[in-house]
Parts: sequence; C-alpha cells; structure tokens
Amino acid sequence: MAGKGIENAMGESELFLSHILDCPRAELYLNNIAVKEDDSRQFWQFLSTRMEGVPLQYILGSTEFMGLEFKIRPGVFVPRPETEILVEAILFEIRNSKFEIRNILDIGTGCGNIAVSLAKYLPEADVFACDICDSALQLAEENTHLNGVKLNLIKSDIFAAFCNKRNYFSSIVSNPPYVNRGDIPGLPRELQHEPKSALDGGLDGLRYYRQIIKEAPDYLGKDGLLALEIGDNQARSIKQIIEEAPNFTLVSISEDYNNIERVVLIKKVK
Repeated sequence: MAGKGIENAMGESELFLSHILDCPRAELYLNNIAVKEDDSRQFWQFLSTRMEGVPLQYILGSTEFMGLEFKIRPGVFVPRPETEILVEAILFEIRNSKFEIRNILDIGTGCGNIAVSLAKYLPEADVFACDICDSALQLAEENTHLNGVKLNLIKSDIFAAFCNKRNYFSSIVSNPPYVNRGDIPGLPRELQHEPKSALDGGLDGLRYYRQIIKEAPDYLGKDGLLALEIGDNQARSIKQIIEEAPNFTLVSISEDYNNIERVVLIKKVK
C-alpha cells in the first residue's frame, strides 16, 4: 500500500510539472528541461495544496471525461470515471434500439460533463442542462464552448423551470446527490473540499431519486428513457421506488469498474 501511495504521488508530481511547463509528461524524461524559479515555486505550491486534500482537478483547473477536456473549479463537483458508464449506457441504448433521439435533459449538470458529452456524441439531439447553482451553469457554459457544442442551459431546481415542457423529452439523465447526510462528515478528505450540495442526498441518500422518479413521467414523451447514476448499496432501494412508480419499468442496471451496481435505466410505459 505504501508503494502504491508513492507511485500515485510520483504520478501527480509529473502531472503538476507537465502542467506548469506546458509539455507532455514523456517530455519530462526525454529532454533536459530547465525549471525556472517561478515554475519551481508553483510546483511546490501545488504539492502543498494537494497535501491539504484539495482535489487534483481543482489544482490543475481541468479534468478529462469521455475523452473530452473540461474546465473545473472549486465549488463545482468533480466528474468521476464511473459517470462515464452512465453516458455510455445512454449512448448504447439509443444507438442499439429504435429509440428516437429528440430532446435530452440533464438534471444537476454541474460542470456540464454529462450534457456536453451527449451533445458531442449525439449531435442530432437537442440537449438541455439545468442546475440550481449559478457558478455551475457558468462553468458548464465555458465547457460547451471548449468542446464546440451547443446546450440549452437553464437555472432550475429539478423540474421547476420546465412547466412548459410536459411530455417533451425523449431522455432524462441525472447523477444526483446520493450520500446519506449523516455519512458526509466521514467522507474522504478530498470530498470535504467539494460542494456539500452535490453530495447530500437527504437522510437516507434517496431524496432526489424519489422526486425525479415521481415527477419525470410528466416531462418524458412516449417510451421516454430515464437514466440515473446511483450510490453503493442503493440498487435494492431504487428498484423498490421504481416498482412503486406506476409509469416506469426497469430496463437495466449496469455495474461499475468495481462490480458495484451504478447505473439504472428506466422506461416510461404510460
């Protein structure tokens, strides 16, 4: 374990240095690059900040998701690799069925990673993205320009701003907050630097699933698809919520890289 920690630290040091010097990581070893005093000072500042538990992505100001680059800043949730499974599940379902691509809504878009990726890989779709946080919407707008796509960005608390979009969307997708409120203080130090509003899923972590699954049928068209990322050990509870929803049927549940049930696809049936 200690060796793994050293390996990770070395990898992050390389990332910091290549970022500061604006060169590929391999070039650090291939060429004898002179490091200026200001660059050295910046490097040690990065290391110091990282040792305080600040996420790597906040320090570098960017991250990669679905092969695309995204700007990222403190105050906005950092995209996780597991969420790529959510996007891939939607893309697979759309591309391998008779599912009609029309209008897609991403709820709680954050930096826009899900919505931008869908707009990039489904250019024929009209993608909407909403968030309650102004700074998240601003960052999402920057990422639309960075990746050359168009989004309809709207400030909204879940469906609050979509009263005129009844039966409008062919797909709704969300990676909502799903951490039990009581578990937040015990989360890893990195997560303590991220916005609590992006983590807090209520007393049992299921608050937003109940609301989205209850209200989504009003905004989905015929045979509309709802795709949700879920937390560890939540699959059984989510299935129960779906079973109690008269307008939905379960399509599939996908596992993440650690064989944890992570993505739920649900279809509107009425």
